[in-house]
Amino acid sequence: MSLHALWWLVEAQPGLWLNGLALFVALAGSWLLLATRLREQRALGRLVVGGELQSVEASGYAMDTPTQRINQFFYRFGGVCLLSALLLSWLSSGL
Repeated sequence: MSLHALWWLVEAQPGLWLNGLALFVALAGSWLLLATRLREQRALGRLVVGGELQSVEASGYAMDTPTQRINQFFYRFGGVCLLSALLLSWLSSGL
């Protein structure tokens, strides 16, 4: 298929392509949120198994500062992905 024919398919239904892009971005963002939550749960599970949970509860935090910062970044980035997917879907419905 030539490049011109492929571009014609994109021009024929731009809303469909934007909606597909929104679906991809939403799936990536939701996977990132779920993976980050699973990482946190596994870390807490390791602390419970190791018997260190009481000392963690006394100190007030479960993870070190760099881990907390990267988890916070992943949560924010996943939220931005979901928000941008919503906006793309909104735009695609107007085309």
